[in-house]
Amino acid sequence: MRICVDVSAAVHHRAGLGRYAHELTAALLDVDAGDEYVVFYNRPARAQVAPPLDRLRHLTTNLPNKPWRLSALFAHFAGLPQDRLFPGIDLFHAADHLLPRFSRARSVFTLHDLAFRFYPETHTALNRWFLNVMMPRFLRSADAVIAVSEHTKRDAVRAYEIDEAKVRVIYEGVHPRFRPADPEAMEAVRRKYGLPDRFILSVGTIEPRKNLDTLLAAYRLLRGQGTAHKLVVVGKKGWLYEGFFRRLRELGLEGEVIFPGFIPDNDLPAFYSSAELFAFPSLYEGFGLPPLEAMACGAPVVCADSSSLPEVVGDAALLLPPLDVVAWAEAMRRLACDADLRATLRARGPARARRFSWERAARETVEVYRRVMAR
Repeated sequence: MRICVDVSAAVHHRAGLGRYAHELTAALLDVDAGDEYVVFYNRPARAQVAPPLDRLRHLTTNLPNKPWRLSALFAHFAGLPQDRLFPGIDLFHAADHLLPRFSRARSVFTLHDLAFRFYPETHTALNRWFLNVMMPRFLRSADAVIAVSEHTKRDAVRAYEIDEAKVRVIYEGVHPRFRPADPEAMEAVRRKYGLPDRFILSVGTIEPRKNLDTLLAAYRLLRGQGTAHKLVVVGKKGWLYEGFFRRLRELGLEGEVIFPGFIPDNDLPAFYSSAELFAFPSLYEGFGLPPLEAMACGAPVVCADSSSLPEVVGDAALLLPPLDVVAWAEAMRRLACDADLRATLRARGPARARRFSWERAARETVEVYRRVMAR
């Protein structure tokens, strides 16, 4: 087969979707030597194609994100195939919540989440409109759908009444780089980013769905109780981030919260390993890579009990209602003060994380490709 994977999210560094596209494609190259892989992405002038994707044949469109999305919308509604953009392709894997219209090539669609439907206030109006209009069409048009968790599959079946047999759950994985860092690496990262000796870490795009307002309010309570830890929030500004920084100012925490911005993957394990604890209060996740990566690095994790997250972290994290500020403050205080509890979670985390691998995800994805092409 000649398989084309949409890696737009990876080459444009779009957080979780980008990690999925890059790691899955790299793993596919390792486990599937019998097929030919091609990558697709938009806006090539701004793309940064990292190894091993850079050695693959690539297909592109010069269209920026919004025009590219609108071209797919028009193609689906007008019944105009877009095969000419993908010459010689047998199967297209839509990994970026966008499926072009095909007349000949088969297609697989990865559904990452349905946050736009269940938490519409956390998305921009235009993005919400596009996904509400097109998601049911994408799911119907695809020959097979990959859901990244059982929760995401249930959401899709409930929201769109699609055939459960069409949807295969394939969990995401953890790259081997995510493991407890050695003291030298941790010290180097502390110096590079000016990290304090003791800090609470959160990783993820700064946007409403990540529910960082709850983390700020809980951290404010901790500071009022005399906790000396700083709060480190790693991640780029996403959409609708202004409210978070407004809340930061209202709580008087500007000098207590450190924002390193986007961190290269090679530095992230040392961030996780250096943290006293990792906090992830997200309202809704299709999978939830950051807490899994934190556990792989031995960080004690406090995590929301919402959506797919209990599926991912199991008993290797403290689970809390995402909006209960007092519970979050108490859990973080407890972890900060209880060395035995931290040690327990540090031991459980890597063992839990070992259940998830990109190699397994790739092998299961190839099985989906084979089934689709055999029909």
